[in-house]
Amino acid sequence: MRNPILVALDVPTLPEALRLVEELRDVVGGFKVGLELCTSVGVPQVVDALSAVAGRSGTGGSLFVDLKLKDIPNTVAGAARGLVRPGVAMFNVHADGGTAMMRAAAEAVQAAMASAPAGMPRPLVLGVTVLTSIDAATLRGELQVAADPLDQVTHLARLAQAAGLDGVVCSAHEVAAIRATCGSDFITVVPGIRPEWADAGDQRRVLTPADALRSGADYLVIGRPITRPPTSVGAPIDATRRILDEIQAAGEARVV
Repeated sequence: MRNPILVALDVPTLPEALRLVEELRDVVGGFKVGLELCTSVGVPQVVDALSAVAGRSGTGGSLFVDLKLKDIPNTVAGAARGLVRPGVAMFNVHADGGTAMMRAAAEAVQAAMASAPAGMPRPLVLGVTVLTSIDAATLRGELQVAADPLDQVTHLARLAQAAGLDGVVCSAHEVAAIRATCGSDFITVVPGIRPEWADAGDQRRVLTPADALRSGADYLVIGRPITRPPTSVGAPIDATRRILDEIQAAGEARVV
């Protein structure tokens, strides 16, 4: 994917999501769908409807289904099998669910590919490390994890790689450490992306799009700065083009 932007469709209804896909499908690399939309509409309906519209511009099959699965290994394996369907490019599980759970998800996907439609790419399975809304004080004070966020993220990334996952979801601040720990082929999907002109909201560990790519991130998940941009910026497509311009100005030529 030359264009690394995945727009987070954090909206409650399918018509709202479809309008964003229609507007943005020609200027982004794909779309992320999460709990809000999938629980209100249903995963199969969301995937089929959005990938059909996105696919008209070649981004079909570029949906990141962000459900952050976490349960006993058998239950997660069953859910993973259900996500092996046309339109799903990647989905995620919580890395702190443990090695057995992550391995069950990866193996379930591999087995399900035997009956997948011909030519359908295998969905990538990613491990969620530490949520970008969690800082060091929350990690230690509330969750009682002694490690600082960077150490915890790299530890979970190693577990995810050992379990057979394709990559992780992490803050852009942690990409370099993950690259050093897991190698350049291990995929990093980075939320918490905020242009300088956007409000950080409830994200704590944020970085600009250009800086995130410069750190080595593979995919950037961008939500509210695009879907609900400041009035001074304009419509979602105006915000997207502004981000692309800023990335290109910073020398990231791989963005089209």
